[in-house]
Amino acid sequence: GRITKIFITHLHGDHFFGLPGLLCTISLQSSPDLNKPPVEIYGPLGLRDFICRSLELSHSQLLFSYTVHELVPTRDQCPTEEFKDFSYLERDVTLQGAQGRILHLDPVENSYLLVEDEQLVLKAFRLFHRIPSFGFVVEEKPRTGKLSVQKLKDLGVQPGPLYGRLKSGITVVLENGVTISPSDVLEDAIPGRKICILGDCSGVVGEAAVKLCCEADVLVHEATLDDTQEEKAKEHGHSTPKMASDFAKLCKVKKLVLTHFSQRYKPAAERDEGDTDVTKLKRQAELVLDGQEVILAEDFMTIEIPMKK
Repeated sequence: GRITKIFITHLHGDHFFGLPGLLCTISLQSSPDLNKPPVEIYGPLGLRDFICRSLELSHSQLLFSYTVHELVPTRDQCPTEEFKDFSYLERDVTLQGAQGRILHLDPVENSYLLVEDEQLVLKAFRLFHRIPSFGFVVEEKPRTGKLSVQKLKDLGVQPGPLYGRLKSGITVVLENGVTISPSDVLEDAIPGRKICILGDCSGVVGEAAVKLCCEADVLVHEATLDDTQEEKAKEHGHSTPKMASDFAKLCKVKKLVLTHFSQRYKPAAERDEGDTDVTKLKRQAELVLDGQEVILAEDFMTIEIPMKK
């Protein structure tokens, strides 16, 4: 019931068929509130039509409003023969219950700006898959640096309300007429945390992804098949541990999390004789990253990213 935003990487059934059911579950845990902001859903063009039709055909009535913001993909995000032009959906005005923005690729930034507020920025970037797929980067904005007590003393600023005003970014004028700007007494801004999540892909499209993911605290990347199956992985628009690790290394990320494993790789506890252990993928990735620890994602896993100081 606390969910406010949902992000869909691509329109393959295993990644979005459950969405109408999730919305109905949220509705069951909600109470009517006309003042509550709508649940915002982001995903490729065509997602709005799917959700509206699914809810309409199933006679589902939600107790909350929702908005669907659609990303218009480019033709170079999948094999030419697989690309389907849904541009006619941009002009569909019949689905009044879920209007939202139509987001085109920013030709300068080579990305899509999805969310920006006082605390964070969330963007999408293009991936190559069998159908258009997207990655997402969530980045906190830098926090104001600490006040330098020594600089304040040197300038004759006594502890009190002026400290708070300077910390808030307000220039102050002392009784002796001296003007002090926040930049005079604040230490360097504290960088925010950054998380990057890639949908199904065998690579990125354009240069934006490397720039956006640079020095991310966590990179979540698919690794469907092991390194010996690289050609097969690419053929189906997927990645291997080496491919994921090469991208992580290029972006200088601090922690790599692998996900989206083929059913052939079993958790150690469930492995029968002859089965391939999923830790094989972990070992292959760590080899590329010179022993840096790689995490294998599991359902309901929580990864803590400490605030930077």
